Amino acid sequence: MPGRVHVVDDDASFRTAVERNLKHAGYEVATYASAELLLDRLPNDSALGCVLLDVQIPGLSGPELQERLSELGSTLPIIFLTGYPDIPTTVRTIKAGAEDYLTKPVSSDQLLQAVERAIARHISTYHRKTTQDVARSHFATLTQREQEAFGLIVRGNTNKQVGRILGCSERTIKAHRKRVMEKMQVNTLAELVSIAERIGALDSLRGGRI
Repeated sequence: MPGRVHVVDDDASFRTAVERNLKHAGYEVATYASAELLLDRLPNDSALGCVLLDVQIPGLSGPELQERLSELGSTLPIIFLTGYPDIPTTVRTIKAGAEDYLTKPVSSDQLLQAVERAIARHISTYHRKTTQDVARSHFATLTQREQEAFGLIVRGNTNKQVGRILGCSERTIKAHRKRVMEKMQVNTLAELVSIAERIGALDSLRGGRI
């Protein structure tokens, strides 16, 4: 499985050894001596890959870089490496979404298996994020009234019930419903509900709005 691995570690000899190992396995590799260097050359989130990150590095620490990447919306999975296992840090980073947590020295097989899992996850995560972004862009084209109708429709209300809630005729609601389906690019109510779940609309809609 091709992809680029971003190795962040202040140990030059370790970076060299890991880079050689990963390239031999067919991966592209970018190395960084600090978290700040990776942020300066922020990886393209749409390019398949993952981050191999040392926990204890000078300057911005591994967990701090994880938090920063999350704030920037990165979907790149992170594999943490450490020579000194620390349970609180492990729990913190895993809860924050780390893909894996490996203890140095790590075997070649263990490293490659972790990278393969991380990149497989990136494919899934990026696809899901892209799908959500498209759905949200479609939702943004709805008028306020259409958003209100959308919120009531996906909760299972009939056209008559939606009309009563919004103070419109059933005929008007049918027209709103038709435009909602067209703008959201779906053909069935099931598809519309699926999109609502995907973008978090069922939980966050208030008065028909996300």
